[in-house]
Amino acid sequence: VQLQASGGGLVQAGGSLRLSCVASATIYSIDVMGWYRQAPGNQRELVATITKGGSTDFAESVKGRFAISRPSAGNTVYLQMNSLKPEDTAVYICNAEVAYTDYVRQEFWGQGTLVTVSS
Repeated sequence: VQLQASGGGLVQAGGSLRLSCVASATIYSIDVMGWYRQAPGNQRELVATITKGGSTDFAESVKGRFAISRPSAGNTVYLQMNSLKPEDTAVYICNAEVAYTDYVRQEFWGQGTLVTVSS
């Protein structure tokens, strides 16, 4: 599975951006899709995930500001980021978890898209 992310850029604090990630076609079920981010000198951290059933999970730092969606539980996931803060500056990386069976899963990672929030 290949993941193609887009939508990053430079925005002022308080502004908004929407990230998109499209996964290549697969005969297997993509159970979870989501976004992680990594700022310089920091470890990669979860931002938000969404399951095929629509269940979501968010980092505490983005709750109430970010929204994740996955239309028709398909292979595209969006991250709507509002009220951006300088500390949101990072490379945002798309993630997908493919379920080959109930017990065998594999994670795939996209190339990342840079989000820079100026103060």
